[in-house]
Amino acid sequence: MPILYNDATREFHLQTEKTSYIFSILKNEQLGQLYYGKKLRHRNSFERLFHIEEMPNTACVYEGDLVFSLDILKQEYPAYGTTDFREPAYQVLQQGGSRITNFVYQNHTIHQGKNQLAGLPATYVEHDEEATTLEISLYDEAIDVEIQLSYSVFEQLNAITRSVRFINHGQGDVNLTRAMSASIDLPDSDFEMVQLSGAWVRERHVHNRKLVPGLQSISSTRGTSSAHQNPFLALKRPSTTEHHGEVYGVSLVYSGNFLAQVEVDHYDVTRLMIGINPFDFNWLLESGESFQAPEVVMVYSPDGLNDMSQTYHKLYRSRLARGTWRDRERPVLINNWEATYFDFDETKILELAKSSKELGVELFVLDDGWFGKRDADTTSLGDWFEDKRKLPSGLSQLAKNIADLEMKFGLWFEPEMVSKASELYKEHPDWILHVPNRKSSHGRNQLVLDFSRQEVVDYIYGLVAGVLRDAPISYVKWDMNRYMTEVGSLELPANRQREVAHRYILGVYSLYERLTSEFPDVLFESCAGGGSRFDPGMLYYAPQGWTSDDTDAVERLKIQYGTSMVYPISSMGAHVSAVPNHQVGRITSLKTRADVAYFGAFGYELDVTKMNDDDKVVVAEQIAFYKENRSLIQQGQFYRLASPFAEDGNVTSWMVVSDDQSEAIFGYYQVLAKPNPGYARAFFKGLNPEFEYTIDGIDDTFYGDELMGAGVQLNRYRQNQHPSDFSSIIYKLTRV
Repeated sequence: MPILYNDATREFHLQTEKTSYIFSILKNEQLGQLYYGKKLRHRNSFERLFHIEEMPNTACVYEGDLVFSLDILKQEYPAYGTTDFREPAYQVLQQGGSRITNFVYQNHTIHQGKNQLAGLPATYVEHDEEATTLEISLYDEAIDVEIQLSYSVFEQLNAITRSVRFINHGQGDVNLTRAMSASIDLPDSDFEMVQLSGAWVRERHVHNRKLVPGLQSISSTRGTSSAHQNPFLALKRPSTTEHHGEVYGVSLVYSGNFLAQVEVDHYDVTRLMIGINPFDFNWLLESGESFQAPEVVMVYSPDGLNDMSQTYHKLYRSRLARGTWRDRERPVLINNWEATYFDFDETKILELAKSSKELGVELFVLDDGWFGKRDADTTSLGDWFEDKRKLPSGLSQLAKNIADLEMKFGLWFEPEMVSKASELYKEHPDWILHVPNRKSSHGRNQLVLDFSRQEVVDYIYGLVAGVLRDAPISYVKWDMNRYMTEVGSLELPANRQREVAHRYILGVYSLYERLTSEFPDVLFESCAGGGSRFDPGMLYYAPQGWTSDDTDAVERLKIQYGTSMVYPISSMGAHVSAVPNHQVGRITSLKTRADVAYFGAFGYELDVTKMNDDDKVVVAEQIAFYKENRSLIQQGQFYRLASPFAEDGNVTSWMVVSDDQSEAIFGYYQVLAKPNPGYARAFFKGLNPEFEYTIDGIDDTFYGDELMGAGVQLNRYRQNQHPSDFSSIIYKLTRV
């Protein structure tokens, strides 16, 4: 059993193939943390892992007992104010003003399978035997409130999920001012904190920092998970590398404001927390109501960062992403945005589609500008009806014309936003997030619709669903181009205004749920100004996301490398765009642009009608290569080999290996050429040491052990390339 309970010692032991997570019921009936790490053999007692002694300058729970202090205990879901002086996992504000609580163990159940979370995305099982769930009830008699802690163990996938639910059984109201989803106490602080930070067009860069005493955190208060921080944090030992050493990861399945925090106390105990950001958050819990916090996915690996990532990849690809497109090969697409921006008509779109079809493209995506009177980003958001000036035959006929080319048709929406210059805003100016008697800020000349209001969500659902019903649309790019300001809702009373940001995200989830349920064959791709909402919550509804608006091949090395720390490459929209690049002005070869974009959901974002014949031949070959290998790329095991975040950072390499180890694709990228370089070698991972492999373009064979141990001398096998800036090598390996 992956979840064991020692009745005599009241200990819970959660086990995956590689991990043990052990905690117990303390003498005060609260929960104490004993161990989290490499798998331990189960025994009838782990009491030896619990040790406390009298410590100076603290407070103790029991009169006359100078030892039992929560200040020095590792805990499972800690509170503040009853001898623990560290930041708590939760706080409940009561009618008399008190924040002091005493939630004690009441009971627990263990069952096969995993429950869904009401209104929230979460990992799931297709068969009950895939996971085992522990549910623990904690109860505070004085306020008649219950906390339900839920743990689900994916034994074969080496992951443990956690979530928390608060239930008010009492007659009076209470307020949740803090409701973190998980807290983990670790016995020392010899860690480096790994975070994915950045900004628009440089999202999810990998940053490491040594833990120091006190608080260190990442967070978002922007209404989304944000481009600036990602709802993920890892703690690794200083000696841990991609493929060796100990690392703990936590990933929040949520798309709104979050906090991921580490606190190192005066005895070097490390407390790791993640959940909804308590800043500007309050949830009124009336009698009989409950509040569900988002899910956290915890992954421990004794074998380095890459092993941790592979666990997230497999779980998120197969048991977080859902629907028709979860396991299907993704189509090669072309998006017209960088080819035309707003300046297009029906003739131009059909010309692009025909030229793309000749090269092997399978899906044509019409981006921003097809609706209302949208000639710039100043107008028409919310008016989701076709612009007959640009599309005189109508959207449905355009989609049918593209279908006649034996291509799929996709469409861009930004359903959460509204322009002041729009029919929607004229009719419903009160439908935006705003505060009465305060000026409403704008971003990208647009305002945010109040998705905390059901009538707003219903209205947008009707418009978008109507378009999808009327035209043969196979793909939707769902964009969201600005953060929230003046976060307020006319629908909610004063004492619920700090619920708006979370209710907004629940509204987004509900709209996604309705649309993906009604249109299960449509491939949804999430987007938020590029990568501003690339998080596990979105992956639950859309199996791929637009990784970044930055399509420069060199910058994408860092963006895709960092994103792969948590997210499978099948989820990363990766396109070849025109040069000079529209974001950074860099000129890279068509080959390098594709060699980077292969490791994702592949496509193009340029004007193929302006390409010369030689480039068209290259593009056709690239598309053929991707089609031949996309199953391997989207479903294989991904290995990071050389990091663009290394001290030199001039070389990046990675590879993907099929589950049966019979195929692999290796990518190697050099930013700047070096004069008179030495003999560079590439070392592979994940191959079978006993298998003999061929490498396309090389007249030789290699055994797996040689490729992994001795490597390949790149100077010798450069595929007839001359050294140059922004160069790349792709090797396709096949078992003999």
